[in-house]
Amino acid sequence: MPQVDPELFDRGQFQAELALKSSPIAAFKKAIRQANEVLDARFHGGRDIRRLIEDRAWVVDQILHQAWQRFPWSEDADIALVAVGGYGRGELHPHSDIDILILLDSEDQEVFREPIEGFLTLLWDIGLEVGQSVRSVAQCAEEARADLTVVTNLMECRTISGPDHLRQRMLEATNTRQMWPSGQFFMAKRKEQIHRHTKYNDTEYNLEPNVKGSPGGLRDIQTILWVARRHFGSLNLHALVKEGFLVESESSMLASCQEFLWKVRYALHMLAGRAEDRLLFDHQRRIAGLLGYQDNDAKLAVERFMQKYYRVVMAVSELNDLIMQHFEEVILRAGEGGQIAPLNSRFQVREGYLEVTHPNVFKRTPFALLEIFVLLAQHPEIKGVRADTIRLLRDSRHLIDDDFRHDIRNTSLFIELFKCKEGIHRNLRRMNRYGILGRYLPEFGLIIGQMQHDLFHIYTVDAHTLNLIKHLRKLQRPDMAEKYPLAAKVMERLPKPELIYLAGLYHDIAKGRGGDHSELGAVDAEQFCQRHHLPHWDTQLVSWLVQNHLVMSTTAQRKDLSDPQVIFDFAQLVGDQTRLDYLYVLTVADINATNPSLWNSWRASLLRQLYTETKRALHRGLENPLDREEQILQTQNAAIDILVREGIDQDDAEQLWSQLGDDYFLRHSAADVAWHTEAILQHPDDGTPLVLIKETAQREFEGGTQIFIYAADQHDFFAVTVAAMDQLNLNIQDARIITSTSQFTLDTYIVLDADGGSIGDNPQRISEIRQGLVDALKNPADYPTIIQRRVPRQLKHFAFAPVVTISTDAARHVSVLEVIAPDRPGLLARLGGLFLDFDLSVQNAKIVTLGERVEDVFFVTDAHNQPLSDPELCKRIQSAVIETLSEANGQATMPVRISI
Repeated sequence: MPQVDPELFDRGQFQAELALKSSPIAAFKKAIRQANEVLDARFHGGRDIRRLIEDRAWVVDQILHQAWQRFPWSEDADIALVAVGGYGRGELHPHSDIDILILLDSEDQEVFREPIEGFLTLLWDIGLEVGQSVRSVAQCAEEARADLTVVTNLMECRTISGPDHLRQRMLEATNTRQMWPSGQFFMAKRKEQIHRHTKYNDTEYNLEPNVKGSPGGLRDIQTILWVARRHFGSLNLHALVKEGFLVESESSMLASCQEFLWKVRYALHMLAGRAEDRLLFDHQRRIAGLLGYQDNDAKLAVERFMQKYYRVVMAVSELNDLIMQHFEEVILRAGEGGQIAPLNSRFQVREGYLEVTHPNVFKRTPFALLEIFVLLAQHPEIKGVRADTIRLLRDSRHLIDDDFRHDIRNTSLFIELFKCKEGIHRNLRRMNRYGILGRYLPEFGLIIGQMQHDLFHIYTVDAHTLNLIKHLRKLQRPDMAEKYPLAAKVMERLPKPELIYLAGLYHDIAKGRGGDHSELGAVDAEQFCQRHHLPHWDTQLVSWLVQNHLVMSTTAQRKDLSDPQVIFDFAQLVGDQTRLDYLYVLTVADINATNPSLWNSWRASLLRQLYTETKRALHRGLENPLDREEQILQTQNAAIDILVREGIDQDDAEQLWSQLGDDYFLRHSAADVAWHTEAILQHPDDGTPLVLIKETAQREFEGGTQIFIYAADQHDFFAVTVAAMDQLNLNIQDARIITSTSQFTLDTYIVLDADGGSIGDNPQRISEIRQGLVDALKNPADYPTIIQRRVPRQLKHFAFAPVVTISTDAARHVSVLEVIAPDRPGLLARLGGLFLDFDLSVQNAKIVTLGERVEDVFFVTDAHNQPLSDPELCKRIQSAVIETLSEANGQATMPVRISI
């Protein structure tokens, strides 16, 4: 730290300010404010971050020293002001904790009570927030013995004012001979680290990571130094090289990572104006700009910045693993020879950990760089890799070049890993962590740490990819059969499971390059398969899966699965049962690995329905598709069977059906047709809307609550219904709108509760929903007010201009209005109001929410029940939708895009 820096703190000027003021508070506040301004300016000017945080600690030293001097401590008084914790290390960020210890020789504090209280009050008055404790040397020892955090804080201390001998005595009283020997301290710190990592889902790749506490964050670096200090005495990163725990390159890398994280944390504190260590969306874009990142054609500046962040914390995690394991071997198992079990001439197992038989293994036999991971998968009882071997792996990565990648021994070993019964995901993750996977597959190396700046993809591309493989592996576990019954069954019968893992590895490999990542990834996948000598059929399947990995999810969520043409088109794309099976399990795993909150029983039911209907179409034969009339007749016959058993007259049912039209029977199952028919025939003709609600167990609708409404048609029916559902805190997943020839509407909505769960068997909630809808539909003039709910914090940072397209579906005689917009409370109710304004009738709707965005599709007709044919009307509708949604988001409107 600097001895003197007048720009930061000028002692002479400060004393002059004190002399001029009747109260010292103004002088202290002015000095602090001026120092903050200088330090922030130096940050913007690119000052070395290490110097900057040391400068800040030095300024605080001066302020505290000056404040301490204002009180009557005698020169030989046995009391001292000591900096502890991060401040004790001489490191301070703008709003870091300023931890101080007022250290006394005696436990009798009464003699110093008044000046201590005056000193702490002064600090409070001048706006210096400190964490303070007042203890004697003996009390420090007592507290440290009982509390790991206390002994850790005391290890890092400096005397700011007063005699230093008190601090020296305190250090003597709390050293490893008195308490917390290095082995015990290491185990406690390791346990503390594991607990902390668990709090952050044990991943470096959180959307809004904690720069200090998340895996790979600053706390991990500090933990390494604490353990080293406890075992060896005072140490820094460079000293770890002398002790043999790091090589020079690793020490430099760790120091570089620490400096990057310091810059991020400094910027966070500065922007937030408080001690904020969470890298929130609120700050990510601005920090990217502060650190010099700029948008380019392929990536936003914030995505480039976050990729750098994730690569840094991954590097820290990798070195943390290595050093912690080295500590374990040196501190806990020092002097132990350990039992050795040879595996082959290159590898052996010592005390449960894999190690090389000699230090030149990778140099002499480079294929061992991949063999080690195959051995780990084939021997799941092995706990891990010894620290020295991890380092050899890291040091030998340069041996992986194009010749290595084309060597038949290496390509065979890599494919062998995917055929192992266990450990595929675990060892791919190890390969990624040790930097081998990105070397062997350079295309994978490009996606390491790559984040998409949205709320939909909550992991980096590499983490998502490995998570997908993890989910595929989980589908083979017996305990997963209950949650994923169909996927587990299909997974079990895949002829070559290794192919689905390879498709998973490559499905997002081309993200971030620009262009269609599915198309580009399919090319990469084909080249991979050819390089690894896979048979032609295998190669074509893997490449096809990569190219089409989004199609099944998109079809299930955005198209009308009751339309035989949709099923036929999808079946034609798939072509055969084997491809359908592979694509289905890949889609299930992809959704689960993208964002756990996306997978619910409603999405599961949509995928299962698409799978089942496509399977039926394939078995029937693509040359013999099921036509509309045949499907309608099947549904009606099955419904009549149910109704007759319930005592309903067949003629009454058929008379009602004659008014409904074909679409009704195409969009509903026989069981629902029977349910609706019986209720309508028994409903009194008094003008009261019929509202049926049930938590259906039908596979078609499983997981969503089905709300069926039968009432006299009215122009504002859809608008009033969705507004009322919004008031009832319901999320609409699907809407099926039918108007009979007798001018009655038969609408079916599939809804989830506000939290994304089903309503369940909750009589009180069901009664509330039914009554709310009946009241709204009986009194449409009292149009439900669109609730002005607060926009969640994260959504505020994803306000983009809505995109609206209008096209015509000639086959179904409707117009298709697609809306892509930021998700906001009340969005669907606002759209319903706009449709009302333009005399649009909604025939069907597919509602899809993907993180921070909605991608909704509405099938609409005009006031005459015809598709929209007037381009000017389409422009006005589109402009109104965009303007309404843009105003809600404070965004500019987009140009018109219409295809009639």
